[in-house]
Amino acid sequence: MARARFEDSPASVRLSDGTLAHLVRSEYAGGWELQVDGTPQSHVDLDDPTHLHFEYVARMGAVIDLLRMPRQPLTAVHLGAGALTLPRYVEATRPGSRQQVIELEPALVELVRTALPLPKGASIRIRIGDAREGLARLPAALVGNVDLLISDVYAGSQTPAHLTTVEFYSAAGQLLAPGGVRQQSGGLGRSPSGGGVLLVNVADGAGLRFARRQVATVRAVFEHVIVLAEVQVLKGRRFGNLVIAASRSPLPSEWLPRLMAAGPHPAKVAQGAELEEFALGARVATDADSTPSPRPAASVFERRP
Repeated sequence: MARARFEDSPASVRLSDGTLAHLVRSEYAGGWELQVDGTPQSHVDLDDPTHLHFEYVARMGAVIDLLRMPRQPLTAVHLGAGALTLPRYVEATRPGSRQQVIELEPALVELVRTALPLPKGASIRIRIGDAREGLARLPAALVGNVDLLISDVYAGSQTPAHLTTVEFYSAAGQLLAPGGVRQQSGGLGRSPSGGGVLLVNVADGAGLRFARRQVATVRAVFEHVIVLAEVQVLKGRRFGNLVIAASRSPLPSEWLPRLMAAGPHPAKVAQGAELEEFALGARVATDADSTPSPRPAASVFERRP
């Protein structure tokens, strides 16, 4: 993705680790782009919050569209705020959803909320703190009642190591709603539903060593796992993003052709034996031996002629 122009930025803030966060006009997609330490983090179109410009975010949106019934409100937890792209998307496509966001950087939250205001009336609560520690401080009523949990946390251009482990995913999994029947808010009855779904953004390059460990780690916690990615990324031929979707309940088989059709193209959905082979030999990441995601080369975000 090309870099946007910093001179168009309405604001910038220095984060706690010394990196600089900018909101800049997107040169190609319209709307605004959040960059942290020169790395594109989020894209937001205030005129059309359903416009998901980044490929991996669009893949996450395709999964979100298949949860529950169309337009049915969701209970969602987002780890990592960025410019709040997906909370805005959920509110636009599923009005009345209840959403919690955990973000480490208060200055970033203030920048985004001031320059790119959230929709009026949206039930989006932002909590400041470390994503993993914040999970333990969420309201007890969320345990077992979350339809959607998104882990998309970056410190600069890397996912912190403590958010990549089997212990982390085990704790996150406790929030997700079980499959079958689910208590409705207010205790006014029960409605059929699938289980809650975890979405994880994984960035990796040649060899996919980190991504393979992440798939092995998520599969150690969740029985049902698929991976969505651009074909060349999934083959390890270029640096890019893979989306892991996981649940303790079966992911409906009818999702697969619809996810493929949703793109962006050329897209791939890996599951079953293919995913088994993908993670073959990869060690499950633990708190004792985890590593952050690899740092992308600066050229990844430069404009290509």
